[in-house]
Amino acid sequence: MRQFAVAMELPFVLVSAVVIAGLAGYLLDCWLGSAPWLMILFGGFGFYAGVRDVLRRLEKKDGTGRGPAQ
Repeated sequence: MRQFAVAMELPFVLVSAVVIAGLAGYLLDCWLGSAPWLMILFGGFGFYAGVRDVLRRLEKKDGTGRGPAQ
């Protein structure tokens, strides 16, 4: 049951990081008039942060401390 909970949590972690960063970039674009460059840049940062967080959570749930691939 615990693995199911982790599997259901991970997509939300990834998508929320991209959406929040993209929204911040969009708002800055509207404010500075630089559309769409900051939204694209911040969306990329959000994707990177989301993937990093997903990998960190998988590593923590693994229990070995060595990571999911090893």
